Amino acid sequence: MKYMLLFAGADGDAPGGESMTAVMAKVDKWWHKYSEAGAIVGGEQLQPASRATTVRFGGETPTVVDGPFAETKEVIGGFAIIQVPDLDAALEMVKSWPASSSVEIRPVVEA
Repeated sequence: MKYMLLFAGADGDAPGGESMTAVMAKVDKWWHKYSEAGAIVGGEQLQPASRATTVRFGGETPTVVDGPFAETKEVIGGFAIIQVPDLDAALEMVKSWPASSSVEIRPVVEA
């Protein structure tokens, strides 16, 4: 089954007082492990939320604004598409994620 993992955390902050270099080394190791195993089938790190552009709908014409859709303490910093047997396998994989304060696991609709 395919899932999208959405990695969220404080924009630009490393968890637990670690340096960003140390965290990224752990992330690279994690990413390599699951890519080699064939579980990660796509994904990318995102630019900071300050680089985001949002298009809001609801009026006569769409409105374009700088920044993320909502002001939050956590922002999406990246994503991965994984292919695993079931949610339990996705949970096991995500439990070892070394960086962000939360990871949303969402099933992908497959045609």
